[in-house]
Amino acid sequence: MHGMSEKGAAQGGLRERKKRATRAALAEAAVRLAAEHGAEKVTVEAISAAAGVSVRTFFNYFDTRDDAFVVIDAEAGARMRQAVLDAPAALSPLQALREAMAAELAEAEQQHELWRLHARVLHASPHLLVRTLGAHMADETELAEVVAARIRAGGATASAPPPAFATDEERRGALDLYPRLLAAVAGTAVRISVEHWCARQEEAAFLDVFQEVFALLAAGLPAPPA
Repeated sequence: MHGMSEKGAAQGGLRERKKRATRAALAEAAVRLAAEHGAEKVTVEAISAAAGVSVRTFFNYFDTRDDAFVVIDAEAGARMRQAVLDAPAALSPLQALREAMAAELAEAEQQHELWRLHARVLHASPHLLVRTLGAHMADETELAEVVAARIRAGGATASAPPPAFATDEERRGALDLYPRLLAAVAGTAVRISVEHWCARQEEAAFLDVFQEVFALLAAGLPAPPA
């Protein structure tokens, strides 16, 4: 029985990795085609063909064509939130969030070209940019929820998921200032880290820049020496 359960878990893990790989391939194909031809000219058929899958498979991962352009890795937010919940109780909320984000950004140096193309696609298509900003705001609110849950539970929150809310207004009202601010600042810190590193790739590794940014946050953003 033990061997069978291990085999089942391994197969489940393999299936999940294949699903993530297929979704990533579709998103990358969509971004690269849109960067070359313009998002409005890219069809579901073209995206599917470029990723080597059927149109039916495309719709297993995305409800509409535009969804493929919005967020490169839609599961990253969920993984990050779970990592914050599972982080050791001894870590502060900022430290837990830093470690969760660092894990997601471990391959950032290999992904920066795709991110650059993604940004180009969004800025060329205002309706996609608006949808992406909305998705980021939703992720930020959900991240604030898990930070709040972690604080309420004193850090040990792996078995204590955040509460469900009936409306967005109820959700926002239930969140204290600190979790909302931390989630927003952390998202901005990632963006600044990416932008700074992309402009100075020869000076430092991305994760070194990322860690420096969070060190400045942890220190209270002291003014640099004149």
